[in-house]
Amino acid sequence: MDITPLGAAGTVTGSRFLVEGGSTRLLVDCGLFQGVKALRSRNWEPFPLEPDSIDAVVLSHAHLDHSGYLPALVRAGYTRPVFATPATVDLLPVLLEDAARIQEEDAAFANRKGFSRHRPALPLFDGDDARAACSLLEPLELEEEGRGGNLRIVLSRAGHLLGAAMVRVEDGNGDSVLFSGDLGRKRDPLHPPPNSRFPTRRLILESTYGDRSHEPGDPAERLAAAVGPTLRNGRVVMLPTFAVGRAQAILLLLHRLRQENRIPQVPVFLDSPMAIRASEVHLEHARELRPEPGELARALNAAEWVHTPEESRGINRRSGPMIILAGAGMLTGGRILHHLKVYGGDRENLLLLAGYQAEGTRGRDLHQGERSIRLHGQWFEVRCRVAAMDLLSGHADREELLAWAADGAEPEGGIHLVHGEPGPADHLRKRLADRTGWAVSVAQEGKRLGG
Repeated sequence: MDITPLGAAGTVTGSRFLVEGGSTRLLVDCGLFQGVKALRSRNWEPFPLEPDSIDAVVLSHAHLDHSGYLPALVRAGYTRPVFATPATVDLLPVLLEDAARIQEEDAAFANRKGFSRHRPALPLFDGDDARAACSLLEPLELEEEGRGGNLRIVLSRAGHLLGAAMVRVEDGNGDSVLFSGDLGRKRDPLHPPPNSRFPTRRLILESTYGDRSHEPGDPAERLAAAVGPTLRNGRVVMLPTFAVGRAQAILLLLHRLRQENRIPQVPVFLDSPMAIRASEVHLEHARELRPEPGELARALNAAEWVHTPEESRGINRRSGPMIILAGAGMLTGGRILHHLKVYGGDRENLLLLAGYQAEGTRGRDLHQGERSIRLHGQWFEVRCRVAAMDLLSGHADREELLAWAADGAEPEGGIHLVHGEPGPADHLRKRLADRTGWAVSVAQEGKRLGG
């Protein structure tokens, strides 16, 4: 089999890998490029393959950097199956339809303001494209065999996100490759740990946290220490949250802390329609997650689900103590900005950044000490306390990646590192080669992988 990275090589985004075996072309992941403008602009470049030359797509999980280009591929003419785990199949409409809405809103804004070079500006894809893409989804249970052309596909649990899987592809002639996808953590409060890796001739391994370790400590203890003083002072905690995975994990921890009386019994609002839809999917697939299903249901339902803009505005007429979870997780938009305008001017309130904050986002600026930010076209001075904790990362860190990759027989065709910036990927390459003595390389986009 020939394997060619079409994204996620030299960067952590745009996951797309072409597997060619005999007459079959299989695309593993179909992700959007996200982040800085130079990366986002690549979504508009012509896809390097004719869509109708691809026999099947298989998705490792629902995050947009692994799935979000699928509506654009369908818009360009792709009509064949898209394999994913049942939970991923249920999550994808939530993410893809929201991504389509953002694409449409961005295009409409560009047309109103007249700053696009195109007349009219068009979205990369729209809601019809997202729904068409979802109509091609075919659920594939973990450890069951699927087929894309003459290639055999098997998915195995990767942790990281509800439904996330590693992808093994075999050609029937003794050649095999395992894509790790995004690997989760051993002690994640919400997701079980990743399965041990399949025996395989080649391993395609993510390297997002290839050069660093996560902060030590118990996430629940750190969360209690972060929010407890503010709540006991009768004030407001604002938690920008990612809708899928992160919101549910935080609600689980908050529920446990309140049950144990480690933080005050205060109202908790989940102010994100997308997170609400994602929570419903988590409850439908609760048996795949680490908590007992009854506990997860109690934790998610203990929060007040805020559906409408009117209900959201009603929160801003309240006084503390309370906790507000709202999108977006990096303060790039969403309802959290309205709450920040109301409560962010009080020095006794808390803005808690509970996840990675990408370069160029308001969250990164605030994390680095900036306090004057643009909100809805005006400068706003953030006077509330700002704290950050990255204990809820869904990615395996350096030690977890090393332990997982080194556990098992040597991949004779080598280990190829993807989905990482150059520094972390090269750091992991050296550490993994030193630990195992195996051949380890960093993949390059557009260059077929050796082995």
